[in-house]
Amino acid sequence: QVQLVESGGGLVQAGGSLRLSCAASGLTFSRGSMGWFRQAPGKEREFVAHISRSDGSTVYADSVKDRFTISRDNAKNTVCLQMNSLKPEDTAVYYCAVRQGAGASTLPTFYHYWGQGTRVTVSS
Repeated sequence: QVQLVESGGGLVQAGGSLRLSCAASGLTFSRGSMGWFRQAPGKEREFVAHISRSDGSTVYADSVKDRFTISRDNAKNTVCLQMNSLKPEDTAVYYCAVRQGAGASTLPTFYHYWGQGTRVTVSS
């Protein structure tokens, strides 16, 4: 049974930092590319970042580029999202997800497994 568990969310002031982690079990972690998405109240789930399973290459949404960094540790079956210079508009529930297909995707429908999410609130 595949399980993804996010942690690290919380309340932070604008300009602050948080580090989210996602622990995966029940799958061959190194064979799945990983993504982070977020969903703010009343909005659709949106892509944040993706990291490739093969070469570790990354893709970011324009809104988080140069502020967020995605990384993975295959030995520990974890993927992290370092979030710096946080803004109130980053407030959302953040989800990690596994994509079993090749290549990056910004669409939630192309990810096969999801965690339950961790809430991030950025105060102004």
